[in-house]
Amino acid sequence: MAAKSRTYLDYNATAPLRPEARAAMIAAMDLCGNPSSVHAEGRAAKAQIEKARAQVAAAFGAEGADVVFTSGATEAAGLACAGRGLHGAGVEHDAVRAWVEEDLTADAQGRVTVTDPAHSVLQMANSETGVVQDLPAGLAVTDATQAFGKLPVAFNWCGADMALISAHKLGGPKGVGALVMKRGTDLAAQIRGGGQEMGRRSGTENVIGIAGFGAAAEAAARDLADGVWARVAEIRDILETSIATAAEQTIFVGKDVTRLPNTSCLVTPGWKGETQVMQMDLAGFAISAGSACSSGKVRASRVLTAMGYDEVTAASAIRVSLGPDVAEEDVLRFAEAWLEKEKKHRARAA
Repeated sequence: MAAKSRTYLDYNATAPLRPEARAAMIAAMDLCGNPSSVHAEGRAAKAQIEKARAQVAAAFGAEGADVVFTSGATEAAGLACAGRGLHGAGVEHDAVRAWVEEDLTADAQGRVTVTDPAHSVLQMANSETGVVQDLPAGLAVTDATQAFGKLPVAFNWCGADMALISAHKLGGPKGVGALVMKRGTDLAAQIRGGGQEMGRRSGTENVIGIAGFGAAAEAAARDLADGVWARVAEIRDILETSIATAAEQTIFVGKDVTRLPNTSCLVTPGWKGETQVMQMDLAGFAISAGSACSSGKVRASRVLTAMGYDEVTAASAIRVSLGPDVAEEDVLRFAEAWLEKEKKHRARAA
C-alpha cells in the first residue's frame, strides 16, 4: 500500500470536520427562516439552534447553564472578560491575554497558581504544551477550548462561573463557539442590537454553523466515552519514545505532569521551530510551532518564555497534536522523517 502523501498532525489548531457536523450543516442549509421570526419557517430555524444548544450543554456537562453562541472562543473571551479587571498568566491564549492583567505566574511545568479565583482566568489545558491545570473553586473564567472533547470535563463541576469553547477544535465548523455560564451570572453584552442569545450577543444567529457545532459536540462526547482519546494518548507516547531514544537533547515539555492526550511539545534547543515546521511540511506532515493564532510570526513561544525558558530555547519548539484518525504508522513515519532532519541539523551545528 502506498504511503499517504500528507499526514495531518495539527489537531489543536483545528480538527477535520466530522461527518456528523457536515450532515447537520447541509440539513440546516435548507432552513430558510430567520430564527427570530415567529412563523413556521422561523420556528424551525430556532428549533435547530435550541437542539444544538442542548447538544453542546449535554456534551460539556452544562445542563442548566446558559450557552451563548458566538463567532468563536475569541469573541467569547471578550464577552466574558472585557472590563472586569481579571488576572491571568502568560501561558493563556492571546484571546484571553488581550483582556486580563498578566500578573499570575507559571512554574517550569506550566502550572499556574491562582490567588484570587473570583477575579482570575485560568485555562483548562494549554494549546501548545497540552499541560492541564487544576481549576480552583470560584474561578471567574476558564478557557476550555482545548480540553472540551478531549478530556472528561463537566462545566457544572469544574469550579468556574464561565467557560470559553470553540467548535472547530472538536470537529465542528470554524467560526462558531460559545460562552457557557452559570445561570444568573452578571454579564454585559458587547454586541448590541436585536437582543438575540438571551440578550447577551445580538445579531442573527449562524444557524448552519451552530447546527454543526451541536452535532460535533455530541459526536465528540461519544468518542470520549468510548475511550478513543485513551488510544490517542498511547500513540502520542509511541511518538515521543521513538524520538527520545535517538534525540537525547530534545525536551518534551510538560511530560511529567498531566497533559492533553494528543499533544506533544518538542524543544530542540538551537533548531528553530519555524524551520522544523517548513521542513516537515515539505516532507508531508502538517505540524505547528505554537498556537495557530500566532503562526506566521517568527518569534519565541510566549508560553515557553512564561514557563522560564530562554528565548533561544523557546524559539526551538514545535507542537505535534494528534487526533482519532492518526494511526501508529503515521507517527512512526513522522518520527523517522523528523529524526532524519534532526540528524542533519546536528551535523550542521557541529
